[in-house]
Amino acid sequence: MADATRSAAMHPASATPLLHPQRKYSLGKALVYALLTTFAFVSLIPFLWMISTSLMTLGETLNMRLLPGDALSGLSNYTQAWNEAQFSRYFMNSVVITFTTIAGLLTTSVLAGYAFARIQFVGRNTLFTLMLITLMIPEAVTMVPNFLIITGKIPVIPSFSDTFPPQLVFDRNWMNTLTALTLPFMANAFSIFLLRQFFSTIPNELWDACRIDGGGHLRFLTQIVLPISKPVILTVTLLTFIASWNAFLWPLIVTTRPDWRPLVVGLYNFTQDAGTDTHLLMAGSFITILPIMLLYFFTQKTFTEGIATTGLKG
Repeated sequence: MADATRSAAMHPASATPLLHPQRKYSLGKALVYALLTTFAFVSLIPFLWMISTSLMTLGETLNMRLLPGDALSGLSNYTQAWNEAQFSRYFMNSVVITFTTIAGLLTTSVLAGYAFARIQFVGRNTLFTLMLITLMIPEAVTMVPNFLIITGKIPVIPSFSDTFPPQLVFDRNWMNTLTALTLPFMANAFSIFLLRQFFSTIPNELWDACRIDGGGHLRFLTQIVLPISKPVILTVTLLTFIASWNAFLWPLIVTTRPDWRPLVVGLYNFTQDAGTDTHLLMAGSFITILPIMLLYFFTQKTFTEGIATTGLKG
Protein backbone atom coordinates (compact mmCIF):
# COMPACT_ATOMS: atom_id res chain seq x y z
CA MET A 1 0.00 0.00 0.00
CA ALA A 2 2.82 2.40 0.87
CA ASP A 3 4.54 1.67 -2.42
CA ALA A 4 1.36 2.39 -4.36
CA THR A 5 0.87 5.67 -2.50
CA ARG A 6 4.47 6.66 -3.11
CA SER A 7 4.14 5.81 -6.83
CA ALA A 8 0.98 7.89 -7.21
CA ALA A 9 2.66 10.82 -5.51
CA MET A 10 5.68 10.60 -7.79
CA HIS A 11 3.53 10.30 -10.94
CA PRO A 12 0.40 12.40 -10.40
CA ALA A 13 -0.45 12.33 -14.12
CA SER A 14 -1.10 8.62 -13.94
CA ALA A 15 -3.85 9.22 -11.42
CA THR A 16 -5.82 11.40 -13.87
CA PRO A 17 -5.02 10.06 -17.34
CA LEU A 18 -5.44 12.61 -20.14
CA LEU A 19 -6.88 11.99 -23.61
CA HIS A 20 -4.31 10.30 -25.84
CA PRO A 21 -2.98 12.57 -28.64
CA GLN A 22 -3.93 10.00 -31.25
CA ARG A 23 -7.46 9.93 -29.88
CA LYS A 24 -7.58 13.72 -29.97
CA TYR A 25 -6.51 13.67 -33.61
CA SER A 26 -9.17 11.07 -34.48
CA LEU A 27 -11.87 13.09 -32.72
CA GLY A 28 -10.87 16.28 -34.54
CA LYS A 29 -10.76 14.46 -37.85
CA ALA A 30 -14.22 13.00 -37.27
CA LEU A 31 -15.56 16.48 -36.47
CA VAL A 32 -14.07 17.92 -39.67
CA TYR A 33 -15.57 15.10 -41.75
CA ALA A 34 -18.96 15.65 -40.10
CA LEU A 35 -18.89 19.37 -40.94
CA LEU A 36 -17.77 18.72 -44.52
CA THR A 37 -20.49 16.12 -44.98
CA THR A 38 -23.10 18.54 -43.66
CA PHE A 39 -21.96 21.36 -45.95
CA ALA A 40 -21.80 18.98 -48.92
CA PHE A 41 -25.37 17.87 -48.31
CA VAL A 42 -26.55 21.48 -48.00
CA SER A 43 -24.86 22.36 -51.30
CA LEU A 44 -26.55 19.37 -52.97
CA ILE A 45 -30.06 20.38 -51.88
CA PRO A 46 -30.76 22.52 -55.02
CA PHE A 47 -29.51 19.71 -57.25
CA LEU A 48 -31.62 17.11 -55.46
CA TRP A 49 -34.63 19.41 -55.61
CA MET A 50 -34.13 19.81 -59.36
CA ILE A 51 -34.09 16.04 -59.90
CA SER A 52 -37.13 15.53 -57.68
CA THR A 53 -39.10 18.28 -59.41
CA SER A 54 -38.18 16.95 -62.86
CA LEU A 55 -39.98 13.70 -62.00
CA MET A 56 -43.20 15.35 -60.81
CA THR A 57 -46.36 16.41 -62.56
CA LEU A 58 -47.20 20.10 -62.89
CA GLY A 59 -49.83 19.75 -60.17
CA GLU A 60 -47.29 18.28 -57.74
CA THR A 61 -44.89 21.16 -58.36
CA LEU A 62 -47.65 23.71 -57.73
CA ASN A 63 -48.50 21.96 -54.46
CA MET A 64 -44.82 22.23 -53.40
CA ARG A 65 -44.33 18.53 -52.84
CA LEU A 66 -40.86 17.32 -51.87
CA LEU A 67 -40.99 13.93 -53.59
CA PRO A 68 -42.74 12.81 -56.79
CA GLY A 69 -45.74 10.55 -56.46
CA ASP A 70 -44.67 8.29 -59.34
CA ALA A 71 -41.02 8.71 -60.26
CA LEU A 72 -41.09 6.17 -63.08
CA SER A 73 -43.91 7.95 -64.85
CA GLY A 74 -42.05 11.20 -64.30
CA LEU A 75 -39.25 10.02 -66.58
CA SER A 76 -41.53 10.90 -69.49
CA ASN A 77 -40.92 14.57 -68.60
CA TYR A 78 -37.44 14.28 -70.10
CA THR A 79 -38.79 13.03 -73.41
CA GLN A 80 -41.48 15.69 -73.42
CA ALA A 81 -38.98 18.43 -72.60
CA TRP A 82 -36.63 17.27 -75.36
CA ASN A 83 -39.37 17.23 -78.00
CA GLU A 84 -41.41 20.29 -77.07
CA ALA A 85 -38.49 22.68 -76.66
CA GLN A 86 -36.65 21.58 -79.84
CA PHE A 87 -33.74 20.53 -77.67
CA SER A 88 -32.15 18.55 -80.50
CA ARG A 89 -31.48 21.80 -82.40
CA TYR A 90 -30.32 23.69 -79.32
CA PHE A 91 -28.12 20.78 -78.26
CA MET A 92 -26.30 20.69 -81.59
CA ASN A 93 -25.94 24.48 -81.49
CA SER A 94 -24.32 24.24 -78.06
CA VAL A 95 -21.96 21.51 -79.24
CA VAL A 96 -20.82 23.51 -82.27
CA ILE A 97 -20.49 26.76 -80.31
CA THR A 98 -18.60 25.13 -77.43
CA PHE A 99 -16.08 23.19 -79.52
CA THR A 100 -15.47 26.11 -81.88
CA THR A 101 -14.77 28.35 -78.88
CA ILE A 102 -12.47 25.76 -77.32
CA ALA A 103 -10.49 25.32 -80.55
CA GLY A 104 -10.04 29.06 -81.00
CA LEU A 105 -9.18 29.72 -77.36
CA LEU A 106 -6.62 26.90 -77.15
CA THR A 107 -4.91 28.19 -80.29
CA THR A 108 -4.55 31.75 -78.99
CA SER A 109 -3.84 30.78 -75.37
CA VAL A 110 -1.14 28.21 -76.16
CA LEU A 111 0.69 30.53 -78.54
CA ALA A 112 0.41 33.56 -76.26
CA GLY A 113 1.28 31.58 -73.14
CA TYR A 114 4.35 30.10 -74.82
CA ALA A 115 5.48 33.50 -76.08
CA PHE A 116 5.19 35.05 -72.61
CA ALA A 117 6.99 32.12 -70.99
CA ARG A 118 9.77 31.15 -73.40
CA ILE A 119 10.42 33.99 -75.86
CA GLN A 120 12.33 37.14 -74.92
CA PHE A 121 10.97 40.23 -76.67
CA VAL A 122 10.73 43.91 -75.94
CA GLY A 123 7.88 44.84 -73.61
CA ARG A 124 7.05 41.25 -72.68
CA ASN A 125 6.53 41.91 -68.97
CA THR A 126 4.59 45.11 -69.64
CA LEU A 127 2.21 43.36 -72.03
CA PHE A 128 1.77 40.49 -69.60
CA THR A 129 0.93 42.91 -66.79
CA LEU A 130 -1.58 44.75 -68.96
CA MET A 131 -3.18 41.45 -69.86
CA LEU A 132 -3.51 40.52 -66.19
CA ILE A 133 -5.17 43.85 -65.48
CA THR A 134 -8.02 42.84 -67.79
CA LEU A 135 -8.92 40.12 -65.29
CA MET A 136 -10.20 42.88 -63.00
CA ILE A 137 -12.66 44.20 -65.61
CA PRO A 138 -16.22 42.86 -64.99
CA GLU A 139 -17.77 40.91 -67.83
CA ALA A 140 -20.76 43.23 -67.90
CA VAL A 141 -18.47 46.15 -68.81
CA THR A 142 -17.04 44.35 -71.86
CA MET A 143 -20.46 43.40 -73.24
CA VAL A 144 -21.16 46.86 -74.66
CA PRO A 145 -17.95 47.17 -76.75
CA ASN A 146 -18.24 43.52 -77.79
CA PHE A 147 -21.81 44.13 -78.94
CA LEU A 148 -20.75 47.23 -80.91
CA ILE A 149 -18.00 45.20 -82.59
CA ILE A 150 -20.35 42.34 -83.46
CA THR A 151 -22.96 44.69 -84.93
CA GLY A 152 -20.33 46.52 -87.02
CA LYS A 153 -20.60 49.82 -85.17
CA ILE A 154 -16.90 49.50 -84.32
CA PRO A 155 -15.26 48.19 -87.55
CA VAL A 156 -12.75 45.63 -86.33
CA ILE A 157 -13.64 42.19 -87.70
CA PRO A 158 -12.57 41.73 -91.33
CA SER A 159 -14.92 40.00 -93.76
CA PHE A 160 -15.74 39.78 -97.45
CA SER A 161 -18.74 41.54 -98.94
CA ASP A 162 -21.52 39.75 -100.78
CA THR A 163 -20.87 41.72 -103.94
CA PHE A 164 -18.86 40.51 -106.90
CA PRO A 165 -15.96 40.83 -106.96
CA PRO A 166 -15.87 40.44 -103.16
CA GLN A 167 -14.29 43.26 -101.22
CA LEU A 168 -12.82 43.37 -97.74
CA VAL A 169 -15.22 45.07 -95.31
CA PHE A 170 -15.09 45.71 -91.57
CA ASP A 171 -18.62 46.86 -90.76
CA ARG A 172 -20.60 43.66 -91.25
CA ASN A 173 -23.35 42.86 -88.77
CA TRP A 174 -22.65 39.43 -87.22
CA MET A 175 -25.91 39.11 -85.28
CA ASN A 176 -27.46 35.60 -85.30
CA THR A 177 -24.22 34.00 -86.51
CA LEU A 178 -21.70 31.57 -85.09
CA THR A 179 -19.06 34.30 -85.22
CA ALA A 180 -20.96 36.46 -82.74
CA LEU A 181 -21.26 33.57 -80.30
CA THR A 182 -17.65 32.41 -80.42
CA LEU A 183 -15.21 35.12 -81.53
CA PRO A 184 -15.38 37.33 -78.38
CA PHE A 185 -14.39 34.33 -76.24
CA MET A 186 -11.50 32.96 -78.29
CA ALA A 187 -8.99 34.81 -76.13
CA ASN A 188 -8.95 34.66 -72.36
CA ALA A 189 -6.45 36.29 -70.01
CA PHE A 190 -6.83 33.65 -67.31
CA SER A 191 -6.17 30.79 -69.74
CA ILE A 192 -3.07 32.54 -71.07
CA PHE A 193 -1.88 33.15 -67.52
CA LEU A 194 -2.44 29.52 -66.50
CA LEU A 195 -0.57 28.15 -69.51
CA ARG A 196 2.20 30.68 -69.19
CA GLN A 197 2.80 29.70 -65.58
CA PHE A 198 3.01 26.03 -66.50
CA PHE A 199 5.27 26.63 -69.51
CA SER A 200 7.62 28.63 -67.27
CA THR A 201 8.29 25.55 -65.13
CA ILE A 202 9.60 23.49 -68.05
CA PRO A 203 13.38 23.03 -67.63
CA ASN A 204 15.59 25.09 -69.92
CA GLU A 205 17.71 21.98 -70.56
CA LEU A 206 14.91 20.66 -72.78
CA TRP A 207 15.06 23.84 -74.87
CA ASP A 208 18.84 23.57 -75.11
CA ALA A 209 18.55 19.96 -76.27
CA CYS A 210 16.01 21.00 -78.90
CA ARG A 211 18.30 23.75 -80.14
CA ILE A 212 21.25 21.36 -80.37
CA ASP A 213 19.06 19.05 -82.42
CA GLY A 214 18.37 21.89 -84.85
CA GLY A 215 14.82 22.67 -83.70
CA GLY A 216 13.17 26.03 -83.18
CA HIS A 217 10.32 27.35 -81.07
CA LEU A 218 7.61 25.72 -83.17
CA ARG A 219 9.20 22.28 -82.91
CA PHE A 220 9.88 22.74 -79.21
CA LEU A 221 6.27 23.74 -78.63
CA THR A 222 4.66 20.93 -80.64
CA GLN A 223 6.99 18.03 -79.80
CA ILE A 224 8.10 18.77 -76.24
CA VAL A 225 5.97 21.40 -74.51
CA LEU A 226 2.49 20.29 -75.55
CA PRO A 227 2.93 16.56 -74.78
CA ILE A 228 4.00 17.27 -71.19
CA SER A 229 1.35 19.98 -70.76
CA LYS A 230 -1.70 17.76 -71.20
CA PRO A 231 -3.03 18.24 -67.62
CA VAL A 232 -3.04 22.04 -67.77
CA ILE A 233 -4.40 22.06 -71.33
CA LEU A 234 -7.22 19.78 -70.24
CA THR A 235 -7.88 22.13 -67.31
CA VAL A 236 -8.21 25.08 -69.67
CA THR A 237 -10.44 22.99 -71.94
CA LEU A 238 -12.76 22.03 -69.10
CA LEU A 239 -13.04 25.58 -67.79
CA THR A 240 -13.78 26.86 -71.29
CA PHE A 241 -16.28 24.08 -71.90
CA ILE A 242 -18.20 24.92 -68.73
CA ALA A 243 -18.21 28.67 -69.43
CA SER A 244 -19.25 28.27 -73.07
CA TRP A 245 -21.84 25.57 -72.42
CA ASN A 246 -23.49 27.57 -69.63
CA ALA A 247 -23.40 30.92 -71.45
CA PHE A 248 -26.79 32.59 -71.28
CA LEU A 249 -26.74 36.39 -71.33
CA TRP A 250 -24.46 36.93 -74.33
CA PRO A 251 -26.24 34.41 -76.62
CA LEU A 252 -29.55 35.98 -75.58
CA ILE A 253 -28.24 39.41 -76.62
CA VAL A 254 -26.73 38.52 -80.01
CA THR A 255 -29.43 36.10 -81.20
CA THR A 256 -33.00 36.98 -82.07
CA ARG A 257 -33.84 33.74 -83.86
CA PRO A 258 -33.51 30.09 -82.74
CA ASP A 259 -31.04 29.33 -85.56
CA TRP A 260 -27.95 29.56 -83.32
CA ARG A 261 -29.39 29.77 -79.85
CA PRO A 262 -27.70 27.34 -77.41
CA LEU A 263 -29.26 24.90 -74.99
CA VAL A 264 -29.36 27.19 -71.97
CA VAL A 265 -31.27 29.87 -73.88
CA GLY A 266 -33.62 27.16 -75.14
CA LEU A 267 -34.84 26.69 -71.56
CA TYR A 268 -36.80 29.90 -72.09
CA ASN A 269 -39.30 27.89 -74.13
CA PHE A 270 -40.76 26.49 -70.92
CA THR A 271 -41.75 29.98 -69.76
CA GLN A 272 -44.99 31.11 -71.35
CA ASP A 273 -47.63 33.78 -70.74
CA ALA A 274 -49.75 31.30 -68.80
CA GLY A 275 -46.87 30.42 -66.48
CA THR A 276 -43.80 28.23 -66.25
CA ASP A 277 -43.87 24.46 -66.73
CA THR A 278 -41.63 23.91 -63.74
CA HIS A 279 -41.39 20.13 -64.10
CA LEU A 280 -40.33 20.40 -67.75
CA LEU A 281 -37.97 23.27 -66.95
CA MET A 282 -36.21 21.16 -64.33
CA ALA A 283 -36.04 18.20 -66.71
CA GLY A 284 -34.51 20.45 -69.35
CA SER A 285 -32.07 21.87 -66.80
CA PHE A 286 -30.88 18.38 -65.90
CA ILE A 287 -30.38 17.56 -69.58
CA THR A 288 -28.36 20.77 -69.90
CA ILE A 289 -25.95 20.06 -67.04
CA LEU A 290 -25.59 16.32 -67.73
CA PRO A 291 -22.75 16.69 -70.31
CA ILE A 292 -20.74 18.80 -67.85
CA MET A 293 -21.23 16.24 -65.08
CA LEU A 294 -20.15 13.36 -67.31
CA LEU A 295 -17.14 15.26 -68.64
CA TYR A 296 -15.92 16.16 -65.18
CA PHE A 297 -16.57 12.65 -63.86
CA PHE A 298 -14.27 11.09 -66.45
CA THR A 299 -11.58 13.78 -66.30
CA GLN A 300 -11.55 14.87 -62.65
CA LYS A 301 -8.19 13.20 -61.92
CA THR A 302 -6.44 14.97 -64.78
CA PHE A 303 -8.28 18.20 -63.97
CA THR A 304 -7.06 18.11 -60.36
CA GLU A 305 -3.53 17.27 -61.52
CA GLY A 306 -3.55 20.21 -63.91
CA ILE A 307 -4.54 22.63 -61.15
CA ALA A 308 -2.07 21.14 -58.63
CA THR A 309 0.94 21.05 -60.95
CA THR A 310 0.52 24.51 -62.44
CA GLY A 311 3.48 26.44 -61.10
CA LEU A 312 3.51 29.97 -59.78
CA LYS A 313 6.93 30.72 -61.12
CA GLY A 314 7.75 34.03 -62.70
